[in-house]
Amino acid sequence: MKKTICPICEKAMPGQWNEWPEYPFCSKKCRTIDLGRWLGENYRVPSQETPSTFPDEEE
Repeated sequence: MKKTICPICEKAMPGQWNEWPEYPFCSKKCRTIDLGRWLGENYRVPSQETPSTFPDEEE
């Protein structure tokens, strides 16, 4: 059986995934922490692109 680890607190979650109502998190607290990180824009994909400007904004 594969061990499942909570991505927030890294707690091991024994048993089947369907036994954990907040899966892939171990608790509602960890689920809320993850949501806060998304809403706070802490999860970002790095980009090599430079910000483009619109032609009307150029001076």
